[in-house]
Amino acid sequence: MAETNLHQTLGLRNIINVSGTMTGLGASIALPEVAQAMAEILPQFVEINDLQRKAGKVIARLTGAEAGFVTASCSAGISMAVAGAITGDDLSAIELLPETKTAKREIIVQMGHVVSYGAPVDQAIRIAGGKPVLIGQATTCYDFHLEGAINENTAAAIYVVSHHVVHYGLLELKRFAEICHARNIPVIVDAASEYDLKGFLEAGADLVIYSGHKFLSGPTSGIVAGSKQLVRHAYLQNCGIGRGMKVGKESVYGVMAALEAWEKRDHAAVRAREKTFLDLWQATLQDFAGVNPVIEADPTHNPLDRLRVNINPQETHITAWDLVDALARGTPPIIARDHEVEHHYFYLDPCNLHDGQETIVARRLSEELTKARSSNEIIATPLADRTKKRFDNLRRWPD
Repeated sequence: MAETNLHQTLGLRNIINVSGTMTGLGASIALPEVAQAMAEILPQFVEINDLQRKAGKVIARLTGAEAGFVTASCSAGISMAVAGAITGDDLSAIELLPETKTAKREIIVQMGHVVSYGAPVDQAIRIAGGKPVLIGQATTCYDFHLEGAINENTAAAIYVVSHHVVHYGLLELKRFAEICHARNIPVIVDAASEYDLKGFLEAGADLVIYSGHKFLSGPTSGIVAGSKQLVRHAYLQNCGIGRGMKVGKESVYGVMAALEAWEKRDHAAVRAREKTFLDLWQATLQDFAGVNPVIEADPTHNPLDRLRVNINPQETHITAWDLVDALARGTPPIIARDHEVEHHYFYLDPCNLHDGQETIVARRLSEELTKARSSNEIIATPLADRTKKRFDNLRRWPD
């Protein structure tokens, strides 16, 4: 089905995504070579374990890891990695999870890293039979917090790299890994939405988990990469809790195609294209009173920028969150990045646009701001009402 017909046939809104690589929006625009690879393998029978071995070689080449495999998602990758750290290759222990045969199931994570990516990080640990041990405080973590938490029951430590986490006052990965390795504790890094496929292993991670469907533009999937032994222990969880996290042949092969395309991609050209979008939006917004558009670098040092749209509701006559919601309700619906909208700003992410959509975004921004400015009162929905509506709608699903 063509793009427009697909939405009409299914009765879905044809949204424009300026939120970024968000799972709830489909994450990314899959590459043509990924779609082709998935279509090629779907009619065929393969031995999945052998296909995963082939994928592991591609993963190793691109990441510098000893081995790797593909699973259902990064969340699945976390759970399988944690489970592997607890059970090793004991098949009876693998079948018992989330109950454990050992007290050695504590998983250390900095408190400032316990965030939600749609579900809580610590839940992914508990599903695998792990016991989360939170160290430090929300905005502080020092060597002694980590050193004091390691004991004979520590199975692993998790380090989360995300725009959601606290970006100050916490231990950096290199130091985190040094402390853990001094006590023979493996370090698992959640790098779901990260561009750098090699830096985390080089900084001391033993296992790194990447998304196959975000910046790689592949199918919905997670990639587990690292030491051969830890990858093997995680992969064996397919005999246990990993069974419900499995991927099909099309996802494994699709990830292989995505990784090989990544190796050949002209990343500079991609960034140059995105810069033209950011410049257009900034030029569109800078003449509106109460709007301060600023191009801002990615907080986890991915090589990309976004437009931060700062809103002064006294001048614009609309709050940042009401403007975001107006964009989402309009025609066409535009979904912005609103994770920090209570601070009176939101972001426009240029990485997931089809040709021509950047001009539609500019037009819709102008329309909504012009409409709001003509209002006699400030449009200001209470934030609590906005949050309640979001979860009420979710609870009513699928009605």
